[in-house]
Amino acid sequence: MTHGDAMTTPARSSRPGGRGATGAPAAAGLPTAAGEVATTRAHDRLVARWLAVVCGFIVFMVVFGGFVRLTESGLSIVEWNVVMGVLPPIGEAAWRETFARYQATPEFRHVNSAMTLAEYQRIFYIEYIHRLVARVAGLVVALPLLYFLARGIIPRRRALPYVGIGLLFGFQGFLGWYMVKSGLVDQPAVSHFRLTAHLLAALVLLCATYWQALGLRADGAPMARPGDLRARRAALAVLGLLFAQIAYGGLVAGLDAGMASDTWPLMYGRWVPPGWLETLAPWWRNLVSAPATVQFVHRWLAFAVLAAVLWLVRALRTAPASAATRRGGYAVLALVVAQIVLGISVIWWHVPLALALGHQALAVAILMVVVWLNFRLRRGEAGP
Repeated sequence: MTHGDAMTTPARSSRPGGRGATGAPAAAGLPTAAGEVATTRAHDRLVARWLAVVCGFIVFMVVFGGFVRLTESGLSIVEWNVVMGVLPPIGEAAWRETFARYQATPEFRHVNSAMTLAEYQRIFYIEYIHRLVARVAGLVVALPLLYFLARGIIPRRRALPYVGIGLLFGFQGFLGWYMVKSGLVDQPAVSHFRLTAHLLAALVLLCATYWQALGLRADGAPMARPGDLRARRAALAVLGLLFAQIAYGGLVAGLDAGMASDTWPLMYGRWVPPGWLETLAPWWRNLVSAPATVQFVHRWLAFAVLAAVLWLVRALRTAPASAATRRGGYAVLALVVAQIVLGISVIWWHVPLALALGHQALAVAILMVVVWLNFRLRRGEAGP
């Protein structure tokens, strides 16, 4: 070996990307690994944006579904034709045929027997828009999901939650028709149990979709610290009570129980309505099927939610939570107080359309903030 060889050989082997004794690249895997991480994060952002759009559709459907109910439009379309139902009736003959099918329903015979074709067209289009948006939402869920799975943007090992969201969306569509079907047989109204199930399924779907989107946005945030246990329990209690309160809201809507009493805080001059457990037999049926009793429970369950929120706010003040999470707790407190005031106003003003819709929309907003708080407290926070 010459002196020149001795001087140049080490230099050659020490260059970045040079080869060692084995002849393999010194750091060949690093750029590839970094590229895979960047690709995964880009895919996660894409999927998170898709989930955000799905959440937007669900929120719209829940609020617009309330509009359908309050305008008594939900039973105007007596068939569920997924493909042919995309187009409304075209021409006077088609409209009269559609109207004739509605005239055979209990709702027309017992409630709307004097309805004209022009009046029918109004409620038809409200329900038509509801169903059309549901169809579009179904495509927004299904087509990107299939594409993401086929292209590997959602890896197979992570596919189960997304497939679950897709199946739950399909089940929600089935519940919608199952609910409508209950009002086309004997009674001129849908089953209040099926209406509540339809509402709760939509909100479970919203929570699952939103939670999954938050997980993609978190980008590997640390798990919650043991010191957050009390706050996590309080947040979970708020979520459970909120779902119970929303369920009673569905029962109130299905029974038209908002009209049972227009005074507050007393009902029929009493703190507890007379015969609140005696109208129906057995007694427990009153809790879910007697309008006055259902409204009574819905009224005071709101204050149980408020108490749980106060517990949560207190827990967040002592927990090692970030300032953003504490602000979220105060936001929930303010929203719940506003919701109680709005609910009382709905009763006093005999369930006006605008206030009732606002009441339903605000419930969805509260639910989403509470889900966000539960997520942050469960996953932990990197910030102060």
